[in-house]
Amino acid sequence: MTPAVQPPTRRQHWLSVLARASGQELAALAGPLPPYTRLRGPESGLVMVRGRTGGSGNPFNLGEAAVARCTIRTGAGTVGHAYCLGRDLRQAELAAVLDALLQDPVSGPAMEAQVIAPLATAQAERRAQLARRAAATQVQFFTLATMRS
Repeated sequence: MTPAVQPPTRRQHWLSVLARASGQELAALAGPLPPYTRLRGPESGLVMVRGRTGGSGNPFNLGEAAVARCTIRTGAGTVGHAYCLGRDLRQAELAAVLDALLQDPVSGPAMEAQVIAPLATAQAERRAQLARRAAATQVQFFTLATMRS
């Protein structure tokens, strides 16, 4: 029996948005950052990407992907983590700082409105644009089959 898929928590949502944002986007939206201490990184490395035959079959190693990670602690003691695809160390560091700030009950809602909402909207628009471009190249094989008769 497959487990039920749970909707993402707020933190899972903002971590995924931060991970997909570029370092330039994060720097532009973050504004002035409070003092913080680096606990780990930022550093880059490799992770193994796994795939499944047919999407649900046997797992196999697809290849390696570069990732950057960072962990920080703010002056208030909140710890922020980030893992980002690629080697942009500044992106990982900014995402970790923003993760810590978003966890703060006082500054979190303002940071969500200032950073996460615009990034999520821009990312959704990019996905929709990519889907529209892909849909424009779709071939209707049923139509081709009926044209041959």
